Amino acid sequence: MNGFLSVLLDIFRQPAVIVALISLIGLALQRKKATDVMQGTIRTLVGFLVLAAGAGVVSNSLTPFGDMFQHAFHVQGVVPNNEAIVGTVLVKYGSEAALIFFFGMIVNILLSMTSRFKYIYLSGHVAFYMATMIAVIFEVAGLPTWGVLLWGSIAQGLIVTVSPALVQPFMKQATGTDEVALGHTGGAGIALGGLVAMLTRSKKHPSKSTEDIKFPKGLGFLRDTTVIVALSMAVIYVIVALFAGPAYIEAKLSGGQNFLVFAVLQAATFSAGVFIILAGVRVVLGEIVPAFKGISEKLVKNAKPALDVPMTFTFAPNAVLIGFLSSFVGGIVGMAIMAVAHATIIIPGIVAHFMTGAATGVIANGVGGRRGAVLGAFANGLAITFLPLLLLPVLGDVGLANATYSDADFGVAGVIFGYIGKSGGQIALIAGVIIAVVVFYLASLLMTRHERSKAAAVAKTE
Repeated sequence: MNGFLSVLLDIFRQPAVIVALISLIGLALQRKKATDVMQGTIRTLVGFLVLAAGAGVVSNSLTPFGDMFQHAFHVQGVVPNNEAIVGTVLVKYGSEAALIFFFGMIVNILLSMTSRFKYIYLSGHVAFYMATMIAVIFEVAGLPTWGVLLWGSIAQGLIVTVSPALVQPFMKQATGTDEVALGHTGGAGIALGGLVAMLTRSKKHPSKSTEDIKFPKGLGFLRDTTVIVALSMAVIYVIVALFAGPAYIEAKLSGGQNFLVFAVLQAATFSAGVFIILAGVRVVLGEIVPAFKGISEKLVKNAKPALDVPMTFTFAPNAVLIGFLSSFVGGIVGMAIMAVAHATIIIPGIVAHFMTGAATGVIANGVGGRRGAVLGAFANGLAITFLPLLLLPVLGDVGLANATYSDADFGVAGVIFGYIGKSGGQIALIAGVIIAVVVFYLASLLMTRHERSKAAAVAKTE
C-alpha cells in the first residue's frame, strides 16, 4: 500500500503528467477516437515538457545573474527561492506535504463542483510547493498529524481554488477569452498588478498597449520577440557583469571563459528559454482547452483549467519583458527600503520576478496598457519583496534559513494562517480554516445572486 501511494504521489507531483491525464480524460469523455485521444494526450505531455524545459533554461540562465548581482552590489540577506526552501522543508515534513498536496487536489475539485469558483488547478509543481508551506505552518501550530493533514488539505484546496478566481477578471480582459485561468502561486501579486493597472488607467489619456510599440523601419527586426529579449537582457547582463568584475565571474561562474562573452551568452540563453516556453504554450493550449470541455461537461460544469504563468506570455510578448524589468525594479526599491530601515533584507529573487512579473505585465497591459504594465508589475515586485519578510516569523525553524518562499500567494496565505496559529494556537487555526470555508461559500452565493439579478435586469430591458 505504501509503495502504491508513493508511486501515485510521484505521478501527481509531475505537472506534465497531470495535464496529460486531464487531456486524456477530457478527450475520452467526449468519446473521441482512440487515435485522437492518444494523439491529444501525447501532444499535451510533450508540449508541457517543452514548456518546462524552456522554464528550466530561463531559470539556469538567471542563476548566475543572481550571483553576479549579489557580488556586484555586496548584498547579503534572505533569497526568496521556492526550490531552495522546499528542499529544506521536505527533509522534515515531506510525508505531510505530499499527502496535503494529494488531498488538496481532491478538495479543489469538490469546491469547484459545489461553488461558482470552477477552477481546476493544474500547476502541480507550485501546488506542491504550497503544500510544503501549509505543512510547516500547521505543524508549527502544534496540531497532531491527522489534524495537519485534514485542516491543511482543506486550506490547500481553498488556496488553489481562490487564487485563479482573483486573477480571472483581469485575465479575461488581457487574453480576450474566459476559457482558461491562471494557476500559479503568484496569483495574489498578479491580481494586485491588475488592480493597480485598473486604478491608474485614464479615460482622457488612455495608455497604448505594449504591443503597439512602433519601431523605426531600420529597427524593424526589434519586432521579433526573441531578438528584443536577447538584446535587452544582454545589456542588463553586461552592466551587472562589469560591476561584478572579470575576476569573480571567470573564477566562480564561467569556468575561465571571458566574462563579457559569458554574460552575452547567458542573455542569449535566456532568450532561447523564452522562445522554447512560447512554443510549448502554443501546443498545450491547442490541446488542453478542447480536451477540457469534456471534463467541464461531465464532471465539473463550466470548469476552467488553471495553467502556469508561461501560458500568458503569447498574449503580449512585449509586456513579458516590460513586466519582468518593472517587477525587478520594485524588488530593488523594496530591498533599499529594508536596508534603510535596518530590517532583514529580502534579495530580489530573479526567477520569481521574471515569472510573476512577466505575467503581471501581460495581465496589467490588458487592463491599463503600457502604464498599467509598468505600474502593475512594479506593485507585484514590491509585494513579493515585503510579503516574504512578513512570512519569516511564522515558519518556525524553517524561517531561520537563508531562503524563503517567493511568490505572493505564499505570503498572503502564510501570513493569514501563520499569524492566526501563532497568536491563537490550534483552536484559532482550525477556526480560521472553517471561517475561510464559510466566507468562500458566501462569496459564491453572492456571485450567484448578482448574476441572477443582472440577468433579470437584462430581461426587463428586452
